[in-house]
Amino acid sequence: MVNMRKIAVIGCGFVGSSCAFTLMQSNLFSEMVLIDVDKDRAEGEAMDMSHGLPFETPMKIYAGEYEDIADCAIVIITAGANQKPDETRLDLVAKNVGIYKHIIPELVRVGCEGILLIVSNPVDILTYTALKLSGFPENRVIGSGTVLDTARLKYLLGEHLKIDNRGVHAFIIGEHGDSELAAFSSANVSGINLNKFCEMRGYYNHEESMQRIYEDVRDSAYKIIEKKHATYYGVAMAVRRICESIVRNEHSILPISSLTHGEYGLEDVCLSLPAIVSANGVEKIVPISLNDDELKKLKDSAAALKKVLDDVLA
Repeated sequence: MVNMRKIAVIGCGFVGSSCAFTLMQSNLFSEMVLIDVDKDRAEGEAMDMSHGLPFETPMKIYAGEYEDIADCAIVIITAGANQKPDETRLDLVAKNVGIYKHIIPELVRVGCEGILLIVSNPVDILTYTALKLSGFPENRVIGSGTVLDTARLKYLLGEHLKIDNRGVHAFIIGEHGDSELAAFSSANVSGINLNKFCEMRGYYNHEESMQRIYEDVRDSAYKIIEKKHATYYGVAMAVRRICESIVRNEHSILPISSLTHGEYGLEDVCLSLPAIVSANGVEKIVPISLNDDELKKLKDSAAALKKVLDDVLA
């Protein structure tokens, strides 16, 4: 039986430990299991966080084994090789698919019944890999997708327009990577068309501004990696947001990575589209309106991911 107050994090590197730390402060869970191929690393992270529990809500945090996660509501997988400077997320694919071929069968072996939240990159390829290797129902295997990219877009649009970014409604969709796209045609600020709102704020060079902001979003990870060698805080907060929607059964619409079944003409590929996320995982993809150019870019993004899948899983 699934314990909705119990979570596991597999992989205790920068991303995994940041996710664990963020979740420790979320009040969503009462028990958290950390697993890493380096058991000492997992034990050290558990000890370090546990020592701060007098400042937080009571919680049990410990390094465990795969048997400890059979009843977890959510299993977050961040394990994998890190993205290096000048390396794309897709460059990581062979290394990390190999790692998943060890992890996923272990989850099957212990009878894991929770939702798998894939965070390792390339997240779309690994979400598809986890789905196929596990045999789990599709709703229980989701990727963090472009939830962080979308947050970056909202932040930058908020900065551009000098407004609270929480009033910005826009999505990055497609691959979490170089072929992702910004769905500007359906973007709005508190219900007002984005271009119209830009003009209200004195901005008229829409195409130039949107292209610049899109490129800043797309290249954010590269810039951060160049400066501090890794990205982890932003994705940890994105993971917390996804977990909130699952544990609280919020039915929030988030651009997570999930398997497509004909949406926009896309079949049998995992990529990010707005979807309803609840205690059941992904419930339904939400078909936002796209213009012809955006639809072409989305199909190109899917084709790029399909090519990698064909090469890796051949």
